Order: sequence, then structure tokens, then C-alpha cells
Amino acid sequence: MKFFVTGGAGFIGSHLVDMLAEKGDVTVYDNLSLGKKEFIESHLSKKGFKFIKEDLLNLGKLKVSMKDHDAVFHMAANSDIALGTMNTDVDLKQGIIATYNVLESMRLNNIKKIVFASTSAVYGEAEIMPTPENYGAKLPISLYGASKLAGEGLISAFCHLYGMQSWIFRFANVIGERSTHGAMYDFVKKLRKNPKELQILGDGHQRKPYLYVKDCADGMIFGFEHSDKEVNIFNLGCDGNTDVNTIAKIIIEEIKLNNVRLCYTGGKRGWPGDVALVAYDTSKMKKMGWKPRFTSDGAVRKAVTEYLKHG
Repeated sequence: MKFFVTGGAGFIGSHLVDMLAEKGDVTVYDNLSLGKKEFIESHLSKKGFKFIKEDLLNLGKLKVSMKDHDAVFHMAANSDIALGTMNTDVDLKQGIIATYNVLESMRLNNIKKIVFASTSAVYGEAEIMPTPENYGAKLPISLYGASKLAGEGLISAFCHLYGMQSWIFRFANVIGERSTHGAMYDFVKKLRKNPKELQILGDGHQRKPYLYVKDCADGMIFGFEHSDKEVNIFNLGCDGNTDVNTIAKIIIEEIKLNNVRLCYTGGKRGWPGDVALVAYDTSKMKKMGWKPRFTSDGAVRKAVTEYLKHG
């Protein structure tokens, strides 16, 4: 197959590209606003691999670039929820409009398969936990979550109207090598600057499942290859969840620091739009035969060692 990967030079996208490159030709389409060319450096000279530095908002370029591909993995988005809170049109442009442009380019090029990186943030503060895929009252509390939910709606509509097929994966918090932001990334930076004190946003009790990035990419490919409905929707996560205080303690332990003072900004959220408690049902992926290598705590420890190793 010939794969077209938006955001393929990004954190999760580049790991996905590593795996897809073993299965067929790959075109990466990325404006490098968050991604880095060095993440896909090993593929640039390979036959069948192509990198296009361009924005998804350039519909004309996107339509031409997407021609003759078999499937689209749409990974590109603004993944910084806090940034979207400050700049309220970021998720509109990089989420909703970008996703429309991808789907329209697919329609014009007669490409029928799309795999979409969505998020647990579409559920908002769900009243049912663990939250299953068919939970009805999806009321996101961040613009990021709202843009992903809108993207899911657009994808469903295009599938039903134009004979397309989709695989929608609602990610847990994805962590690991090549991450460019997030709590662990920030904690390591803060402790290297001041090894005596660590400021934690919120009250430290925010608890979420953390999925190792290679498990995330592997799960997407497995779901794509092993399900065949018109619209396939999966929660993609791991066993257990981890609170922010535990993350801080693991980082302090791995850096080998002592007597670090933890201080808190207060409140149950780390920032506006932050869902303080996430627990969702991943039994659908398990029944299909897929299981991540790492639990949430295991993924955190693995990610921390990688952050420290790679600076």
C-alpha cells in the first residue's frame, strides 16, 4: 500500500511512519510547526519515501500531493491544549478546517480509507467510567477536544456520503521518545533548572492513563488491519492510570534527587480545559486481540528514562 501521513514528522506520527515504512511506500506531509525533520531522517533517502513540507490549510497543494495514495493516516493537529485556550482559532484551523481539507482531497482523489488520531478529550468529564466508545453525552471541555469531536463528525459524514471507510482512535495520554511537550517533559526541564523544587499545576491528583508511543502506533496499525466496518471507533489506551504526583516521584527517583520540595498551583485542573480524571474502557481493542506492552505506570517509567537519555 501507499500511505499518506499528515503530521508524520511529529511525536506520534514519526513513530507511526517508522512502522508503516516496513509495510509500503510512505508520504509525509507536515508543516514542521511541532514536528521535526530529524524524527524521520532515517527514511529520507529510502526508495518509496517522500517528505512534503507544507500546511494542510493549503488545499490546492494537498490535493495534488495526495494523488495516487491508498490510505491516509491523519495525525496532524494542534496537540497543545493549553495553547488552544490562549489562541482560540488554532484548533479551528489546525483541527476542523485541516480535517475537512484532508477529506475533501481524499474525495477528489477517490481515496477511500482514512485513519484518524482522535482523543479521550472528546468525552469531556464523562459520568460513566471506564468510558466506552458508545458513551453518548460527549461534551468536551477544551477547544482541542471539540475540534477532534468535530473531526470525527466530518469523517463519519464523508464515509456515509462518499463510500469512504474510517478508523478513529481515541488516544489516552501518549508519552515517550520524541515528545515535545507535556507534564513529564516540563517536569524534567524544571528539575534540571532547579533540582530543589518542583512546581506542579493543579493539586497533583489529576489521574489519567498514559500510553507508550510505540504501543500507540502499533495499536493503530493493528486496528486498521483487523476491523472492517464503515466507521470503526476504538479507545486506544492501556491498563491502569497514573496521577501527577506519581509521575513527579518517578522522575525525581530516576534523576536520583533527594529532598525535592513539591509545590502546587492549586485546583483540580492543571489548566483550563484539563480533564482531571480519565478512565476509559479499552476492552474493544482487547477483544480484537491487541494489548499494549506497557501499563500506565510502566509507560511513565519508560518515557522518563527516554527523556533523560535523549536530553
